[in-house]
Formats: sequence, C-alpha cells, structure tokens
Amino acid sequence: MIDLTIDKKVVKRNAQIAGSRGVTIPTFAQMIDHHAIPESVKEELRDIGMWDMHPRNLYRIGWHNEAVDHGGGFGLPNFVEFPSEITGVDARIIALIGKWFPTGAHKVGAAFGCLVPRLVTGQFDLANQKSVWPSTGNYCRGGAYDAALLGCESIAILPEGMSKERFKWLEGVAGNVIKTPGSESNVKEIFDKCWELRESGENLMIFNQFEELGNYLWHYTVTGPAFVEVADKMEIDEDDVKGFVCSTGSAGTIATGDYLKDRWKRMLIGASEALQCPTLSNNGYGSHRIEGIGDKHVPWIHNVRNTDMVIAIDDVKVMNVARLFNDKAGLGAIEKLGVNQAFLDGLNQAGISGISNMMAAIKMAKWYEYDSDDVIFTVLTDGMELYNSRLDEMSAEYGPLSENGAEIIYHRDLMGLSKDNVSELDYYDKKRIHNLKYFTWVEQQGRDVEELDRQWCDKTYWTGAMETACELDSLITEFNEYSKNGDV
Repeated sequence: MIDLTIDKKVVKRNAQIAGSRGVTIPTFAQMIDHHAIPESVKEELRDIGMWDMHPRNLYRIGWHNEAVDHGGGFGLPNFVEFPSEITGVDARIIALIGKWFPTGAHKVGAAFGCLVPRLVTGQFDLANQKSVWPSTGNYCRGGAYDAALLGCESIAILPEGMSKERFKWLEGVAGNVIKTPGSESNVKEIFDKCWELRESGENLMIFNQFEELGNYLWHYTVTGPAFVEVADKMEIDEDDVKGFVCSTGSAGTIATGDYLKDRWKRMLIGASEALQCPTLSNNGYGSHRIEGIGDKHVPWIHNVRNTDMVIAIDDVKVMNVARLFNDKAGLGAIEKLGVNQAFLDGLNQAGISGISNMMAAIKMAKWYEYDSDDVIFTVLTDGMELYNSRLDEMSAEYGPLSENGAEIIYHRDLMGLSKDNVSELDYYDKKRIHNLKYFTWVEQQGRDVEELDRQWCDKTYWTGAMETACELDSLITEFNEYSKNGDV
C-alpha cells in the first residue's frame, strides 16, 4: 500500500536529528490505544498545553485527548450526539470532535500519516530536504507543526482566501507561507504551485494530502477504530449503524468509512460536497465557503467504488447555522429548545466543515427515513475558533443577528433541510466519478493510468492498511531506539 523501501543511511541521520531534539515518534498502536502510551510521556504531558510546540505533543495525535487546553490526559474519544431538537430527525447523529488535537484540528494526524512513513524509511531526508504541505487550510498547519517539532523547514501552501486565523498561526510556525489565488475550491492553483516548486531545483519533498496514501492509512487505522470504541461504549448494535458521512476533502477522512464498512457490512458511506461546486454529483465547478473540503477534482486516494451516495450542501445554510451556533442571539434561540447546557457550551466545537457534515448526515437520515434506532456517524474536523473572523464578516455585512433572525435560521436552514441534491450511486455512477480522476491525476499530475485502473478493478489495492501500520510500527520502534542509543 505504501512504499517502505529503506535508505539506512538517511534513517540514521533522521534518527540522530530527532534524538537531538528530544523527539520520539508515536506508533500507530499508541494512537489507536492510549493505554499503550508510556506513563513517562503521560506524566510529561501534564505540564504541556495542547497547542504547545513540544515534542511530546506528537503523542496527542489521536482521538483520545482530554478536552482541556493544558495538561490533559487520555480517555474515551471526544464525541457529541446531536439532539433531535437540532437535527429535526429521529435518527441518532454522532460526531467525533477534532478540536482536541494539537493545532485544533485532526488534520495534524493526516499530516503525520504522510510524513512518518517517509521519515522512518529514509525516503525523506530531514537534514537536506524541505517539506511542502499543499492544503486548503488545516493540513498545511498540521504539516508545519509536525515538521517544526522535527527541526525541518516547511513550506505551507494554501489559498489566499482562507480564514485570517490560519495565516496568523502559520506565520509563526512554517518556514514559508505561500498564498495561491482564490479560495476553498481553487485546488488546482495549489497543485500548479507545487509544480513550480519542483521545477525550481530546490531539494524538497511534497506531501500532497490529495494523493498520499499515508493520509488514507492514518484515518483507516486511527479514526476508524475511534468510532468503533464510541459505538461499543454506547452499546450501539452493529445492525443499527446505518451510515458514515463526511465531505470528500482530500479523501482522507472518508477512508474511515472503508474501515467501518469492513466491520459493519450493511453501513453506507455518504460523500458530502458544496452545492455551489457539485463536482461529484454533477461534474460541476464553482467556488464555495465551506472551508477545509477542497473541490473541483476527485482526490487520488478516494476509494470511489466504496462510496454509496453523494450529498450536496448549500454553503449559505452552513454559514447561517455557524452563526446560529456561535452568536448570542442564536444560542439564546437554541437554549429555548430545552437542550442541556453542556451541549450548548460545546457548539463551538463544530467548525464550518463540521456543520456541513452534520447537515449531510441529517439529509441522509431524511432520505432513508431512519428512525430512533438508527445511527449515522460523522466528524467535526475543527472548532469555530479558526473561523471567528468569518462571523465578524457576516455581522459587518448583515448587521447583528436578531432574535427573530435566529429563529428564521433555525426553522429554515436546520428544520427545513430537505432531501434535495442527494444522489444514490449505482455502479456506473461510481465509475463516472472515478473516471474524473483521469483528468486531474493522469493528464495534469503525471500519475500512472494503470494504477488508476487498479484502483477500480483490483480489490487488493485498498486493502492491507492495518498490515502496513504494523510494519510501520516496527520501523518506528527501531527508529526510536536508534535515536536514543545510536544503534539501528
């Protein structure tokens, strides 16, 4: 699944650098099961903030972090169940919460999944190469964070139209921040900048989340089991798990659905996208405001044949609900519904893409008329703290949100969500979407058409993630041993 060819000379040099910076690399087993993390590491973390630039925070790349800003331990994965007063459906919609990761977004894990295989095999040279992180926001933040801990110079690439909060944070962490034209859906411009860097002659490695199987690997092996842990804790019967829904984005998070479907065979996978840029549902294009999900192409690592439906979400409704969940008037309107205070206080844990994911789950529940026994899983990628400037912009454009305005948003954009722009995919629908990869990845990015065909025809192409993670864990253990005592 991932090339594990080893260059021992570079591995040795990488390990020496890591050791000199006090870095040890967590294994996939430790990210899956926090009980495997050494007690000495947990003790150190009691004095370290969640966002601190500290090497031990690599052990917080996982779903089990205590939901506190500083000194937290580990426990059950952070999750929220949205009450029917919010969703308007009887089905249970449960989301993992990505806010409680270093950098405030789970994308730091995806970046880790792309970087570490190259690091511990010596395919990436810490001493002589720069790391490049093409992104629409959170992934390049995660990559810059991981690279900074290892003392590696990083280049973050993201569209100039992304939220101010992303750029402000990156300026203090990444070695270089490159702003490309456009906003969320201008992914090709990011790829064009990558080609420009390749042709510059600089010694660098581009960790392109949209094609790196390490992204798929991390979510399959780490995010997938976190959902199973939540289901077991809540005593959810496997026959009641009806779906996993998330935006396609880089197609890393949706790989979680592959893991869950391997376990719960009857479960469906729903891919969400912006209605204003209906790439999967209508071969379309356009710009949209659901930050963090990309668009106008099908990611190389999207296992399209395993996707069962496409759900397009209106970004106007998403932005309105973001305001509802975070404005004083909006919170007041929600409080009147009788939801508990803990839920109300936690609404800011849903960023823009997380709200879109929740709305896609609602549309799936309405489409299939699921009842109170049925469960749909989704993900809140990050929290609203990364988008407060967007709320300020809306207030400046539309004026303060009134009590009446909040009521309108609630009834129109949440309770009024309809079953429109939902598509069930048959065999040829899936093949149509898969074939769209050709134009981006073979014609533009130089990928191999034979591999494209393998993704569709060869059932073994997408399997073996767990075996690869086990092999990587052996390499990570050897790497850590060398970094400590100089012997591979």
